Amino acid sequence: MGNHTYHHPDMSQILDQDAFQKEMDDTAEAYKKLIGTDMAPYYRPPQGKYSKANLQMAKDLGYSTFFWSLAYVDWNQDSQPSHQEALEKLTKRIHPGAIVLLHNTSKTNGEILDELLTKWEEMGYTFRPLSDFTDADRQSNQSK
Repeated sequence: MGNHTYHHPDMSQILDQDAFQKEMDDTAEAYKKLIGTDMAPYYRPPQGKYSKANLQMAKDLGYSTFFWSLAYVDWNQDSQPSHQEALEKLTKRIHPGAIVLLHNTSKTNGEILDELLTKWEEMGYTFRPLSDFTDADRQSNQSK
């Protein structure tokens, strides 16, 4: 689980460090209040919209920014894909190194998740935590 901002704004339009930090901090505080632990320092800009300045702001706050490489229209709760349509799209589009975006608000995603993960495993894919891809972890692995 990572930070996706509190109000889901177009982050590429936020040029002020304090405004950027407030979006991030409000989410991190809500997470800690609800879950009881600190949120992992991962950030995904809403809608994938960002600026170079935003990426630096996130880095300055200690976040590693991640984007997705596979997504489908699953966020519209009033127009959910069918079980079969979702499985077909997600199994045809999977690729090595994929970071898959699945919205937790999707009823279909909840219904297919176990079957989908099983299919991907049968296709030879494995799953790894984001921590395997952060700069600090990459650097320590390269020095071994």
